[in-house]
Amino acid sequence: MTDMLRPVEQALPDAAPTASGNPQKLKRSIGIVGGTLLTLSCVTPASTLFVVVPDLFSSLGTATALTIAIGSLLCIAVAFCYSELGTLIPSAGGEYAMVSTMAGRLAGWLVFVLSLLVVMIVPPVIAMGTADYLAPIVHLNPSMAGAGVMLLATLAGLLDLRANAWITGVFLVLEVIAAAVVAVLGFTHSQRGLGSLTSMQVAGSGGHTDTVTAMLVVSGLAIALFITQGFSTAVYLSEELENPRRNVARTVLATLAISTVIILVPVVAITMGASDLSTLTGGDISSMVTAWSNSAVGTFVSLCVALAIINAGIVMVIQNSRVLFASARDKAWPEPINQSLSRLGRFGSPWVATLLVGVPGALLCFVNLDTLYGVTGVSVTAMYLLVAVAALLARRGQHRHTPAWRMPLWPTMPVLLIAVLAYILSQQEMTYLLWTGGITAVATLYWAFYLRPRRETRWLVSIPEDVQA
Repeated sequence: MTDMLRPVEQALPDAAPTASGNPQKLKRSIGIVGGTLLTLSCVTPASTLFVVVPDLFSSLGTATALTIAIGSLLCIAVAFCYSELGTLIPSAGGEYAMVSTMAGRLAGWLVFVLSLLVVMIVPPVIAMGTADYLAPIVHLNPSMAGAGVMLLATLAGLLDLRANAWITGVFLVLEVIAAAVVAVLGFTHSQRGLGSLTSMQVAGSGGHTDTVTAMLVVSGLAIALFITQGFSTAVYLSEELENPRRNVARTVLATLAISTVIILVPVVAITMGASDLSTLTGGDISSMVTAWSNSAVGTFVSLCVALAIINAGIVMVIQNSRVLFASARDKAWPEPINQSLSRLGRFGSPWVATLLVGVPGALLCFVNLDTLYGVTGVSVTAMYLLVAVAALLARRGQHRHTPAWRMPLWPTMPVLLIAVLAYILSQQEMTYLLWTGGITAVATLYWAFYLRPRRETRWLVSIPEDVQA
């Protein structure tokens, strides 16, 4: 806590200046509707349902819906923390700007590294699911298809943000329709009652039925938190949202509520409608849809999901490029890198940062998928924990009287959240903890030997000048 941020007006004396000598700033161009569309598209409910949820079905079986429901309840507390901090510190830096301001620059730097892991890994994880849902038309290698989606999303990410809000909005409608079709078909072909949602069963080897333990559910909560993780996109867009003091909180909370319904209702329907436990554990939702209806409906749903994945890639590239842009503006890197990453292109987007998100994302499509899932789950949980710590510190000193949305049940909410997230983190596989811990250790060394000795000129987290407007 001794290495806290300087006042905002002193930060960034020489960061990425424009012709007038002022730091580069993103323009406020979207309202709550556009922000919600972009944020919902980043949650990408349908592609999450069809790409990520099947992995939970394979390990948790009938307990999948319960695990996602518990994760969604935890996310309410997380959303409260994001809403208060996002309206208090509306910056494109998102989590790292909020945590740096409240908990100190080292904590903010570690959150930045964790968020960078998430923003680099999640898009290719989702993109690799494209091949499965284009299979009714064309058979593609999953890694090649994922890389193609990432490159396409990168090109779209170079466009104006308002244009992308409309593009992603159209795609979002299609994926909501796909999720609704799955829900209706699952409920109308129900094979078991609501009691199956708490039966805690999964198909084992040799046709046996295994019991899902409470510890397995707890370990699955890291992935469950990841499923609705995209609601935090609203804080990354806070510099481009009109009236951020009001619209950031509204966007965060509305997105969490809508995305939870879009994901959880079909999961319940699939659990009840699967013909047997082996089919449910197999997690092949497209085959279930075809069995419940016909091949034409199955093809329609698959194509909607493929579009949803492309949609998610576009929004995630947009979000993630803003993180890199903000880190360069806040002087996280040697000056030549800062200058490049903070450049804005013809359409007002940070084009170099966009390329540096999209191209490596395409390469990550060739990495083992289980490793990507595991590291992402650990990173998201650890990031949420540090955000909760920052929320616990958000009402001290000058911040006590700053106009902002304030969460109910403070400080009880962040204290309980910290305890629960720390426990969930302790239950994750050691391999993924070591991967994430190793990367965090390297980042700490970078802080100790490069950033901290240059504290007067490096890692100067700033808040937009018009924040009071």
